[in-house]
Amino acid sequence: MTRTPPSTGAPPGAGTPLAGYTVGVTAARRRDELAALLERRGARVVQGPAIRLVPLADDARLHAATDACLRGPIDDVVVTTGIGFRAWIETADGWGLGPRLLRRLATARILARGPKARGALRAAGLREAWSPDSEACAELQEHLITGGVAGRRIAVQLHGEQHPELPAALRAAGAEVIEVPVYRWAPPADTGPLDRLIRRAVTGTLDSLVFTSAPAVEGTLRAAAAAGLRDRLLDTMRGDVVACCVGPVTAAPLLRHGIAPLQPERGRLGALVRTLCAELPPRRGRHLLVSGHTVELRGHAVLVDGLLRTPAPAPMTVLRALARRPGHVVSRAALRDTLSADADEHAVEMAVNRLRRALGAPGLVRTVVKRGYRLACEPVREQAS
Repeated sequence: MTRTPPSTGAPPGAGTPLAGYTVGVTAARRRDELAALLERRGARVVQGPAIRLVPLADDARLHAATDACLRGPIDDVVVTTGIGFRAWIETADGWGLGPRLLRRLATARILARGPKARGALRAAGLREAWSPDSEACAELQEHLITGGVAGRRIAVQLHGEQHPELPAALRAAGAEVIEVPVYRWAPPADTGPLDRLIRRAVTGTLDSLVFTSAPAVEGTLRAAAAAGLRDRLLDTMRGDVVACCVGPVTAAPLLRHGIAPLQPERGRLGALVRTLCAELPPRRGRHLLVSGHTVELRGHAVLVDGLLRTPAPAPMTVLRALARRPGHVVSRAALRDTLSADADEHAVEMAVNRLRRALGAPGLVRTVVKRGYRLACEPVREQAS
């Protein structure tokens, strides 16, 4: 699903730093909120959820884990996600066990994996004793085991794709572990939007891919592998498409593949969008001075003297080809090849005429008789190969 912000005809300015760029959103939860934040800053948003949140079809395991927590004292509680902890408490309330569970948890030492887990705890009237800076389960595990867990009774709220490493390590160190399963991640019921998002990324019609969870990264890579596009997608995120992750846990799967995504200082959607606003234009934009006008090429659009212009795909393709050799003549044959395999010289002329109209300023694209076209700027000196 593609969502395009309404065009006002006004200069993009500080409020629309993403105007002209197309951003792919892979989130399942809060995707509309994230899309709205991006659109308010001018982005065209393409949604392709990579995962879906699946509540336990049968609450028997969760009920059994809750009963186990209530049957005896708990020494430690590990809260891995805010949504998971809230779901646990809300479900326990539905069973009439919520107040008892909160009282029991209040007697334990609580460890929270990250800011969302801390926020959920505090909203429930509880307070964490410790939280890792990295938001990583591995750091939680190291902190617990280093302090000694032998003989301690520990409740671990599981999250998303179940990772058995933490409960297994605690048991190996002598702890009694109560695993609390609240939800799990699964592939999206409709994989079409994600497949289309991946194809847009590898074909160059996407400027950024945004991830808000590690399972979404892994789900995207799995879907790309199923389509035979995994290596191309990874190469694309190492180059033209800017990957952006909400925090270090989300970024970890990409880092393992040699991709260094953008990350905000704080793991919040607002901070994520601000980081993208600051970093995407310098990485993806191209600035030129053409016939006295400032021209900035963006993803699917161009700014001319600060005004957003949105040429159709064929004229935009011609503009990109001319901008690759600013000031130099690009032949009609070369431009024809950039358009399509079956394009002719008439198609080139039509695309150039439409481009001139779309740019809204005369004289930017010059015709060089019998040779081709060029942008009306001083040729950039090309290095001999």
